[in-house]
Amino acid sequence: MFEENPKILIIDDIASNIQVVANVLKKHNFNISYAQNGKTGIERAKQIDFDLILLDIMMPEMDGYEVCSRLKKDQKTKDIPVIFLTAKTTEDSLKKGFECGGVDFISKPFKTAELI
Repeated sequence: MFEENPKILIIDDIASNIQVVANVLKKHNFNISYAQNGKTGIERAKQIDFDLILLDIMMPEMDGYEVCSRLKKDQKTKDIPVIFLTAKTTEDSLKKGFECGGVDFISKPFKTAELI
């Protein structure tokens, strides 16, 4: 399962979103890393053995679906669970998220208890 302080990667293009999520998770002793775009997030995921990735869907250049698909195709990152943290929760977006390898969704604005 998880080690004592699980490592979580937050990938979101909006710094304030990262800050809010990180502040909540740090209070519960999670080790937090972040990336503000998909390319950097993928590179970071290949360098560090994360326990979980929280991924925004709506990002410029490479959206969260593409990031998740690339992570799931890479031998080094394919087993890291990806949870989409997003305001985009239509039936189509949920279906697409699961199809590309996501394991769950947390809608923004999130509830602290749900995030934990």
